[in-house]
Amino acid sequence: MEFLIKNPTIVTSTQAFEGDILIAEGKIKTIDANLRIESAKIIDAKDKMVFPSGIDPHVHFHLPTPAGYSADDFNSGSKAALFGGTTTIIDFVTPNKGQSLIDALDQRIKEASNSLVDYSFHVSPVEWRDTTEQEIRECIKHGLKSFKIYMAYKDSIGINDDVILKVMQTVASAGGLVTVHAEMDDEIELLRNKFFAEGKTELLYHPLTRPPHTESEAVKRVIEMAAQTNCNLYIVHVSARESVDHIRRAQDSGQKVFAETCPQYLLLNDSAYSESFEQAAKYVLSPPLRKREDSQTLWAAIADSTIQTLGTDHCPFTQKQKEFGINDFRKIPNGAGGVEHRMALLYTYGVLENRINLNQFVSLTSTQAAKIFGLYPRKGEIAVGSDADLVIWNPRSKGVISVKNHHSLADINIFEGTETTGNAEMVISNGKIKIDNGKLADNSTGYLLKRY
Repeated sequence: MEFLIKNPTIVTSTQAFEGDILIAEGKIKTIDANLRIESAKIIDAKDKMVFPSGIDPHVHFHLPTPAGYSADDFNSGSKAALFGGTTTIIDFVTPNKGQSLIDALDQRIKEASNSLVDYSFHVSPVEWRDTTEQEIRECIKHGLKSFKIYMAYKDSIGINDDVILKVMQTVASAGGLVTVHAEMDDEIELLRNKFFAEGKTELLYHPLTRPPHTESEAVKRVIEMAAQTNCNLYIVHVSARESVDHIRRAQDSGQKVFAETCPQYLLLNDSAYSESFEQAAKYVLSPPLRKREDSQTLWAAIADSTIQTLGTDHCPFTQKQKEFGINDFRKIPNGAGGVEHRMALLYTYGVLENRINLNQFVSLTSTQAAKIFGLYPRKGEIAVGSDADLVIWNPRSKGVISVKNHHSLADINIFEGTETTGNAEMVISNGKIKIDNGKLADNSTGYLLKRY
């Protein structure tokens, strides 16, 4: 069936204009003023805006932890994404020690088969074996060009500097990109174990064992390694002021360094940790929430494009799972949800508060992720030939975020009670109307996206 979206304001990362959009066979077929197509179903979007639908480059669906799997699997997490206007997600492949990247990838593809949105993966080398270089090159041949390394969590998935350099050399030579969770694990573990040995086991010690410099020094170090190996670098969930300074200096020198932050670091702060365990546990994430001054720096870095993308690091847990660490802050599963709220939060507290404009909104939520991760112009753009992945946005609707109305399976929400303006009234993915006026209209599954 053909769809004709009539009378919207079309907003891309570079322009905004009035026009109609004809969708056929999953693609954008025509963009023009006053289109008349007798055979097409008319969608009246007068007084609405049309954006490229969201691309969230950082989610963790069905993530195994000692407290059990994260609350959302690919089905529930993708459903939440759709209701928020996001139709593409990039998750992760994290092998067990001794497992090949290819075996882990095959397993992850099966786990994602019930996703309602299109999906792809960053692949994580968690060690260096004789076959790792070839496995990385195989992943790239499979269309997966981004590789996630962890400087934190060395007791499980994190890797040392010598392995990081080997990964970067291989990925750079094969034309890929390294993404990094940048935290200084050795110092963090010393602090965590020191506090615990002193009987300081409460939740409030979580942020105190991950101070800002443990992030910013890791950012500085990994930027230096990327320069040494001529490897393109993407730094996830940036939260600290000093990290932004290092990123900006690298970019100013001409180095290919991209940066992402998340809504929680823009809108929340470390005062949340002063609440009771019941109230504060949902805010235990890594990196932790920072000071208001850090948030202000991040907003400025978004405005001047030092930070290119807004991910969510969507990895929610239930209250019961958080209580796994009620007597030992080190055991609280780290993570929170956000994939459903990302676009509404950025529109409300970014666009409507004049921190960014509409073109920057589109760039941050869709276009830049598409460009950085090899999906553009198929995704992240409104152009003839691009996938018909679109959001019809009602700029006047009002909402309040709550566990009572969100679509995640988690029973807690870090944005509980937050008011928003604007919502994804209709969400179209590959030419199919997936969300129609607040209801799931199509539960067909998405596609594995290969990125060359």
